[in-house]
Amino acid sequence: MMTLLRAWAIALLMMGAAVSARPPAHGPDLSLVGSYGAAEGDATIFERDGGLFLARKDLADEPLKPLGSGRYRAGSAVAVVTANGLTFDGRTLVRRDYGAETEASIRATVRRDGAALRQAALAATPPAEPPAQRASDLVSLAGLVPHVRIDTRYASTNNFTGQPIYERAGAYLQRPAAQALARVAKELAQKGYGLIVYDGYRPWFATKLFWDIVPADKHVFVADPAKGSRHNRGCAVDLGLYDLKTGAVSPMPSRYDEMSARAHADYAGGTDAERANRALLRAAMERQGFAVYDSEWWHFDYRDWADYPIGTASFTQIEAGRQR
Repeated sequence: MMTLLRAWAIALLMMGAAVSARPPAHGPDLSLVGSYGAAEGDATIFERDGGLFLARKDLADEPLKPLGSGRYRAGSAVAVVTANGLTFDGRTLVRRDYGAETEASIRATVRRDGAALRQAALAATPPAEPPAQRASDLVSLAGLVPHVRIDTRYASTNNFTGQPIYERAGAYLQRPAAQALARVAKELAQKGYGLIVYDGYRPWFATKLFWDIVPADKHVFVADPAKGSRHNRGCAVDLGLYDLKTGAVSPMPSRYDEMSARAHADYAGGTDAERANRALLRAAMERQGFAVYDSEWWHFDYRDWADYPIGTASFTQIEAGRQR
């Protein structure tokens, strides 16, 4: 009897070992994560805790339970999801990229006389303000922030206007903000991440150039030069993360500079990994005195931004001053 029991126990152990040796089940099809419908917010598929969910206007989020062949159980109904659309409750909602659509609509209507507008912006005068509490002391992030990667989108055509705004690449911040960003970079490096900076100090003439290039009905997407911006004061930075080992840019819920709901700092969609990356960046930045801009997960303002004057010096002028 003991021999039989021992043999049975060994068989169970072997069965358990076989089960544990099997490859883990495949996760959800993250290629389905995105927006669907005629208007932004009609329907969104997102990942939460390793599963897919369907969010629709004014309704509770419903888990999508796979049934096979692109069919999912959503509550009491069945949803059919393909690369191009979502069929649910008798309606077919087309897959949409609202950020790309908005950018395309802006590019199609921007003024093409950028050179002339640039000269006018350079000749213009920033708005008058009371004397600043602190003198400007802009420093290059390239020489101060460890592992930083500079990707100055506005020095190329890879931006929402489709044309260069800056005359050269560069990234600058007021010294205290730059030093705080260096501390952020050191903390994140211990976790395997580096900072990729898309923009920092933005000369006021560039803000005016944005305003003049973009048609009036699109001014909601750019800062008003009559008020200036925190970028103009050298205390705002646009940035993301990259993997120090692979060099790959860490995915976020939206692209940089995307003009859609996905860009919001608290957007609940996307994937678990994207939101985790966003949260990691935000927490590290907030610990060093930066505050995120609600509509843009990548935009952070340093706490003392109001103490600095609006600047309009170009990157070339800044570098010339540093070499004196």
